[in-house]
Amino acid sequence: MPLKKLKKFTKWVTFTLLLMLTTSFYCVAFNSPTNQNATTIADDIAQIFPSATRIGPVDTEIPVTPVYQLNELLGYVFESDDFVNFIGFSGQTVNLLIGIDTDGVFTGLKILKHNEPIFLHGLGEAPMLDFIKQYLGHSVKERFIVNARNKDSLDATYVDGVTKATISVLVISDTITAAAIQVAREKLSGFVAPSNTSVNLDYYQPLDFTELVQKNFITHWQLSRNEAMTQAEKASPSLTRLINQISDGDDNFINLYFAFVHIPIIGKNLLGEQEYQRLIENLKPGEHALMVFGRGKYSFVSDDFIPQTVPSRLSGLQATLPVDIRDIDFYSYYEPTFAQAIPDFNKIKVFRIKSQSGFELNKELSLSLTLNYNQSFLSKKQYSFTINNTLPDELFIHKEPEVNPEENRPLWLKIWIGRSTEIMILSGYLIFLLWVFIKQDTITKNANTTHKLRFASLVFVLFFIGFYSQGQLSVINIYTLLLSIWQGFNINVFLLDPIIFILWVFVFISLFLWGRGLFCGWLCPFGALQEFASLVASKLKIKQIKIKPQHHKAAQKIKYFILFLLVGSSFYSLTLAGRLAEIEPFKTSITLNFVRYWPFVLYVILLLALSLKIHKVYCRYLCPLGAGLAIVGRYPLFKWLTRRQECGSPCQLCRNKKCGIDAINKDGSIDYRECIQCLECVVTIKDPTVCVVDKYAKKRAVVVEVKPSTDFSNKLV
Repeated sequence: MPLKKLKKFTKWVTFTLLLMLTTSFYCVAFNSPTNQNATTIADDIAQIFPSATRIGPVDTEIPVTPVYQLNELLGYVFESDDFVNFIGFSGQTVNLLIGIDTDGVFTGLKILKHNEPIFLHGLGEAPMLDFIKQYLGHSVKERFIVNARNKDSLDATYVDGVTKATISVLVISDTITAAAIQVAREKLSGFVAPSNTSVNLDYYQPLDFTELVQKNFITHWQLSRNEAMTQAEKASPSLTRLINQISDGDDNFINLYFAFVHIPIIGKNLLGEQEYQRLIENLKPGEHALMVFGRGKYSFVSDDFIPQTVPSRLSGLQATLPVDIRDIDFYSYYEPTFAQAIPDFNKIKVFRIKSQSGFELNKELSLSLTLNYNQSFLSKKQYSFTINNTLPDELFIHKEPEVNPEENRPLWLKIWIGRSTEIMILSGYLIFLLWVFIKQDTITKNANTTHKLRFASLVFVLFFIGFYSQGQLSVINIYTLLLSIWQGFNINVFLLDPIIFILWVFVFISLFLWGRGLFCGWLCPFGALQEFASLVASKLKIKQIKIKPQHHKAAQKIKYFILFLLVGSSFYSLTLAGRLAEIEPFKTSITLNFVRYWPFVLYVILLLALSLKIHKVYCRYLCPLGAGLAIVGRYPLFKWLTRRQECGSPCQLCRNKKCGIDAINKDGSIDYRECIQCLECVVTIKDPTVCVVDKYAKKRAVVVEVKPSTDFSNKLV
């Protein structure tokens, strides 16, 4: 081969090899365990931890993501839906991205998904975001109280609520704190549920080592070679031989002392004040320190034991759960020193038990020493020597459990108790309403009394149930119920608002008794607002638009179309259904008191202005809630609105003049699907001065007597 071609071929081969080596290097580098951590940080996490340089893989035990600055752990981020399932007013959870640092302090909160109607289509999301910002910089350990009336408690952190969105922010608050506490207890030190038993830190008396052992403050575990072999005989001859080999003629097979040296009476007597304080400084809050020392032939740690690790031979068990013990390397730079003489030892270690492990000092602890042996040439087994021990009760203070009813109550019950006055007033009104409907035949005999009762009722419904208690029912409640049944019914969703819940229960029952009229005529705040518009029109003598019967019947079907559209869309998207539900003017007028973006306010004003010309125009033709109630209450049990034989044939007075909502058919019967049961037609029938039937019946009954005459052209009139 010519020299020139050889050089060219050599260059090509060299380039190819370099390319292959480079590619292999990058493949190995990016797939090696040391590079599993991501250096690309999502924007959401970067906002929560601005100084982060990398994130670790999602934890294998719980769904949290560790965040680092170089090799320093900054904290964890996690989604609330992975830990809690608190249902909001929409029937779904509010999912948040939460960040806490290694001290349990909230570093960031972000709403990932929610369907709370008041924030999506009412107040906007700004108040919700302002609400969650109040948690930043506060610790998970704090007790948060939202919208408190009394702020006298010194151990509480008070958080401002959001007007008109009380239920939603209470759910969000519970979601934030409950999820964060779960993560803190699993991943952070010092976060453990309070126990009713605690170490008596003031309990101290000078005791020598023998007295400490006699009182069982220090546990002595001694097992001779013969005792060990006797225990092992049932396991395997190979194990017996191994024990004999380890003992090497010495009868002292296991000889260990255990002491929880962080307990003052034990640690101070054993170590002395100065060494005891050094120990406490090496522990994190809530951690326990277990000192183990001895000189038995079988040691509790092997010769190749690595400091600051978990011992392979020594293990603990409490209530069937493993106790996590790990060496703190307490004697790495210090020689063991004691305040008094102790038995000789050849091994000594101090192990810590983490605070969040659930370990309780006053409960029985089982300590085991494991010995590995060969059952056969190919089979290895383990045998554990175990001792059980419980510390004396005198070391502890037993507190009566602090029963705080408010802490243990579910959220819905707290809300019901807080609104008990409103509930009692509403219940009183509902009882009054039942009395009105049961006694309607008697009440309507007096037109003046009936009109006064109805006027007072409308005032109460608009101002107390509507503006004050926010008791405006909505079509949103209907498809929230349908979705809840579809996805798994949860009554807690509906119990969150006691006023709405009580009204719905009452209305649902009344639908089968009297139809939709009890709600639409006597319980709907926006319906009351429209009736006041009609009263204003009457006082101002505004001429009413009379809708032709055929047009009226056609227009009534619009609300049913809207209802089916809304319910259908809710199964596709709650957000879309929430937007379409703005056909209801309730949120703008009743919930938000007209404090809203101007197109919504203009829409409501136009409806009310139109109500001056057409009585309750929204209720008659557009209300999807009324349509839903009409369907359920189509065949009421009691049709108590008084009718006469002459109603409709020939009398049309009530139909043409008295029924503002046009719910009387041409034949004089009541259309209970559309009737709001204002009782005006009954008042008319009961009043002989107004009812045309009675008025003309009396005239027909008058006979004019004429003197006899031979002129047969005279007739009796």
